[in-house]
Amino acid sequence: MDFTFTEEQQAATEAARAVFSGVAPDAVPSPALVPGAVAEDIDRALWTGLATGDLLSLTLEPEHGGAGLDLVALCLVLRESAKVLARVPLLETCAVAMALQRYGDRGLAAELLPRIGRGDLILTVGANGRTGHDPAELAVTARPDGASDSDSDSDSAGTRWVLDGVQSGVPWAQAADWIAVPAHTGDGRAVLALVRRDDDGVTIADQVSTNGELFGEVGLSAVRIEARRLIDAADAWEWLRSVLTTGTCALALGLGEAVLAMTSQYTGKREQFGFPVATFQAVAVQAADRYIDLRAMEVTLWQAAWRIAVGGRGDLPPAGDVAVAKIWASDGVRRVVQTAQHLHGGFGADTDYPLHRFHAWAKQIELSLGPAAAHEEALGDLLAAHRLD
Repeated sequence: MDFTFTEEQQAATEAARAVFSGVAPDAVPSPALVPGAVAEDIDRALWTGLATGDLLSLTLEPEHGGAGLDLVALCLVLRESAKVLARVPLLETCAVAMALQRYGDRGLAAELLPRIGRGDLILTVGANGRTGHDPAELAVTARPDGASDSDSDSDSAGTRWVLDGVQSGVPWAQAADWIAVPAHTGDGRAVLALVRRDDDGVTIADQVSTNGELFGEVGLSAVRIEARRLIDAADAWEWLRSVLTTGTCALALGLGEAVLAMTSQYTGKREQFGFPVATFQAVAVQAADRYIDLRAMEVTLWQAAWRIAVGGRGDLPPAGDVAVAKIWASDGVRRVVQTAQHLHGGFGADTDYPLHRFHAWAKQIELSLGPAAAHEEALGDLLAAHRLD
C-alpha cells in the first residue's frame, strides 16, 4: 500500500507553508496579559493571503473556482496553520463550504462558494450547543413559518423556517458573514441552517475562548430564513461535525509538532553540568514518548480523514475513526505541551516566550468538539451497536 500524499496534496502543503511563513505566533497580546480578547478581529492580512494562494478554495469543485481536493488536503493545510497559531477561521469556513457544496441548495452554493474561495465571505459554525456538553442540534429549534413547535411538516420547498435558541462558543462569530447553525425539528430530525450575521433576530454576545480569541454566543429569536438556507439531508450535520472534529485533530498535530520542535531546540542548547540537557536520559525518554504521541496522532488523523474523504464502508462507520483520532489528539496534545513546559522549566512560563501561548491553544483544541472522555464514550456506543466479526 502507498501511503504517500499525492502531488496535489503535497503542493497544497508547500503553498500553505509559504503563506504561513511570515506569521508570528506572538503577533497579538498574550492571553495571560489581557483581561479580555487578544484582538477584536481575525488576521485579515493572513486571510487575504490564504485567498490569494487559492487555499480557501482548495476543497471546492472546479465549477466553483476550486481545486477539487479532499479533506486530507485541507488537514495538511490546517496542520501548517497550527504551527504558527494562525488566527483565522480556516477550518470553520472550509468545512461549512464543503457541507454546502455536498448537501446544500445548488443555487445558493453557486452564489456563495466562489465568493468564499476568493476570501470575500467568512463562515463559521455553532458546534457547541448551549453549554458544550449536550448535542449542538438540541440547542436550537427549527419549524416551518406559521407552524407550532411540534409541527414537522416541511414538505413544501417554499416554506420559510423559524429558528429559536442559542449556540455558545461560536468561533469568531463577530467576523463571520454566515453562521451554520445545527438545529432540530419538531419530529427530532437534525438539520443545518445557514444564518446571516445581520438577519433579524440574530444577536451575538462576546465570549473569550481559552486561547484568548473573541468567540460569540449566538442568540436566535424567531429568525426567519428561506427554505434553501436550511439543509435537511439526514446526515448533513453528522458529516459536518465529523469534518470539524477531524480538522481539529489536524490542528492538534501541527501544534504538537511545533511545540516538540521548540522543546528540542531549547533542550539542545540549555546546559547543566557542562552538557546539553537533551543528552540526559530522563529528558530524552520524555521527548521520545511525546514523539510517539505525535506519530499516533498522525496515523489516526489520516485514517479518519481518508475514511471521510472516500466514504468507504467498514465494520464501523467513519465516526469510529473520528472518535479514535480525537481521543489521541486531545490526550496527545495535552501531554506534549505539559512535557514541554516541564522541560523548559521556568522559562516556559515567561510571557516573552511563545510556549505559554501554545499551551493555551492546546487546551482550547483539546476540549473543542469534546474532550477525549466524550469520544471514548461515543466509541464505546459505536462498538456496542456494531458487531465486529
